[in-house]
Amino acid sequence: MTGRRLVLLRHGQTAWNLEGRAQGHTDVSLDETGHAQAAAAAPYLGGYGAVALWSSDLRRARQTASYVELATGLVARTDPRLREFDVGERSGLTVAEFAARFPEAHALWSAGHVTGHVPGAESVADVQARMVPALMEKLAELGTGQTGIVVSHGAAINVTVQSILGVPEDADGDLMPMENCGWATLTEHRSGRLRLSSYNETVHTGLLPPEGTPDFTSDAPSG
Repeated sequence: MTGRRLVLLRHGQTAWNLEGRAQGHTDVSLDETGHAQAAAAAPYLGGYGAVALWSSDLRRARQTASYVELATGLVARTDPRLREFDVGERSGLTVAEFAARFPEAHALWSAGHVTGHVPGAESVADVQARMVPALMEKLAELGTGQTGIVVSHGAAINVTVQSILGVPEDADGDLMPMENCGWATLTEHRSGRLRLSSYNETVHTGLLPPEGTPDFTSDAPSG
């Protein structure tokens, strides 16, 4: 029996990505490069034979999903639970501006704490509490052997995958940041648990999962 599969795609590049500005829930559009990235990635995503497509409701994710729609013939359904971290008062700030305005929070961020130390910002636990149930609901909609694609955001995907797989937030050698229009694949093992079968795939690595992908398996059933 072939397990169900979720492909988690990060949106394409925006001007704020290029400038190093924190986006969070600010509704920034793809830039020219981001549109080209999404157009290039879409045929690879089409090769997964997905039967369902979901997207964050933020514009940069919806624009990326529109290219996947063309490649798959699917219509994306939006879900606000798939949004990026709300970065609160850090929104729109470069790293230098963040350090100047919130030095203590910047020091924690530099030490590996994603966010949650800025007024109005979500914590890792906040994001996991909305993202994990959303992904489990979407997995449950799939039949045996079916694949769904979820278009979301880099940090949100990162911490959610770690939560699903039971990787501690402060684990040594935790998951790297995901590139724009990179994707991860969670595959249901015969035990019913989820396995990370690829991470940060891009058009440069091709469609097949790369050799040496970390073999993380969830401790929680996927149902």
